[in-house]
Amino acid sequence: MPVTQTVPAATRMFLSGNDAVARAVWEAGTRVAAAYPGTPSTEILEVLSRYPGLHTEWSINEKVSMEVALGASMVGARAFCAMKHVGLNVASDALMTMTVTGTEGGLVIAVADDVGMSSSQNEQDSRYWGRFAHVPVLEPADSHEAYAMTLAAFELSERLKSPVILRLTTRICHVKGVVQTGERIEIEPAGFVKDPRHWVMVPGNAKPRLPSMFEREAAARAEAEVSPLNFQVDGSDRRIGFVTSGPTFMHVREAFPDAPVFKLGLSCPPPLESLRRFAATVDSVLVVEETEPLLETEMKAAGIACHGKDVLPRIGELAPDVLEPAVRRLRGEVVPEPEHVPAQQVFPRPPTMCVACPHLGVYYTLSQMRNVIISGDIGCYTLGAGHPWNALDTCISMGASMGTALGMDKGRGKVDANKKVVAVIGDSTFMHMGMQGLLDITWNRGNVTVLLLDNRAVGMTGGQDNPGTGRDIHGEETARVDFAKLCEALGVKKERIHVVDPYELPVLFKALREETKIEEPSVIITNRPCVLIDHYQPAKSFTVIEDRCTGCGNCVEVGCPAIHVTRRDKAVKASGKEVDLSFVRIETSACTGCGLCVRPCAPEAIVHADPVQSVQSVQFVRK
Repeated sequence: MPVTQTVPAATRMFLSGNDAVARAVWEAGTRVAAAYPGTPSTEILEVLSRYPGLHTEWSINEKVSMEVALGASMVGARAFCAMKHVGLNVASDALMTMTVTGTEGGLVIAVADDVGMSSSQNEQDSRYWGRFAHVPVLEPADSHEAYAMTLAAFELSERLKSPVILRLTTRICHVKGVVQTGERIEIEPAGFVKDPRHWVMVPGNAKPRLPSMFEREAAARAEAEVSPLNFQVDGSDRRIGFVTSGPTFMHVREAFPDAPVFKLGLSCPPPLESLRRFAATVDSVLVVEETEPLLETEMKAAGIACHGKDVLPRIGELAPDVLEPAVRRLRGEVVPEPEHVPAQQVFPRPPTMCVACPHLGVYYTLSQMRNVIISGDIGCYTLGAGHPWNALDTCISMGASMGTALGMDKGRGKVDANKKVVAVIGDSTFMHMGMQGLLDITWNRGNVTVLLLDNRAVGMTGGQDNPGTGRDIHGEETARVDFAKLCEALGVKKERIHVVDPYELPVLFKALREETKIEEPSVIITNRPCVLIDHYQPAKSFTVIEDRCTGCGNCVEVGCPAIHVTRRDKAVKASGKEVDLSFVRIETSACTGCGLCVRPCAPEAIVHADPVQSVQSVQFVRK
């Protein structure tokens, strides 16, 4: 009986795409890895930070992370940085110059596109950066390829002396698969060679380097034509041949297992001659790419007839249920419209903040204010735009609350003359891109009140540390930013800076009311930690005395998920006005005792859940 050889168990791991990239970065002998957290790329650095033998860091933003990686490459070390798609916009200033300088040690840039916009403000296609910056782009289709292509990316970077983009998508980042792993190699950096003509990018030095950039691109184009990362899968049904890259390869193979497929792993520069030969073997070609018709346009420009976005959508994932009807129509088949079945009505579950989130009191207070325009930002606090607060009027990009608020102040007309402008921003976002905006506000004498919500975490992406926490990615103590001093250094008068407890609603309301009346820049800093991090200390939970609850609903307006409406009713006041009543209970097991619901409770129906506590404990909380 023949013996089947199997891979030793120690080398077979069940990894997500993010896990696989992290493993490969470590195995490649990388010495420096930097990132700014952002879904769906966050876990790459979190996992990588647990490997020995390299420096890992959360950088202040994506631009800095790329510059850190470039600096490591300059001294001959292998380097890596990671970000989500919108982060590459921030880092593009560095990217567009490093493509002129080239690199020394292998430099890989992992960028995760959020196809389907599960947690992002837009759905952009990062493959364009390869064309724009003249750098190679690799596109894995699963966890195993994410691992293998990361290793290949370092080798390609060093052969071409160019940064290499590893384009991931949400599906690649988070779906798991079996990966055969290896061991780490150690690469000693060659050292920095002083050469101003190479590294000092003033115009006189940069212009002579442009030809070498195009030479590297030409070498990458030649490599794409012979690269094993680009290959053809034969099929018996030659009516349509598919050209794919990334996870769309898996979708096409699932939906059309008998069709020929040309899979691009090294997708930029595209292997146009190989694609031309492939097209000659099938009746027609369909380019399946998420999300823009990038490759389709390039193939058509090269004279290769193909279909693409004329039959496929430009938004969202191209899963089999999307591909199958589109291809049937392309084949000339009649595809009946799906039978319309009324959607089953389910109880809505919009995203909301956590129980006792320190942002709850902020948005409850803002929702009570009138004649105010609230400029928002990217983070957990973006949820303030939703029910029950409806207390956020704009949200554009990281740090945009500051500049947007200043623009509103300077551009307002008579209709907005009496309105107050408030900018809301979180601690990590403030350091990422908000500091410059605050400096612009003070320098240009803007009439803006800034709410700086310091919850001591990058909350929305999982509670990562930042310079405001005083801990690095490994949890070790380091320098901690003093936000009050920082705001003063940026030009805010000391008397216009207030640090408040967001659980103390009267104090918060008073600070907001007073500062919005003063026509100069001011900053209100909240100082309670995120409830999901280790440093949060819960207090005694609360409950509702049913007989005392009048259904006023004031506590519901706080927006805490631990408060549940048990019964709704209507009542008619003495004035004849009809009002809605909401009778509630508190999920005591979820309550952390922040007390936000206690102060708005007019009938004093909310008390500590401990039966030995009396109503006097509520009076203590109210003080």
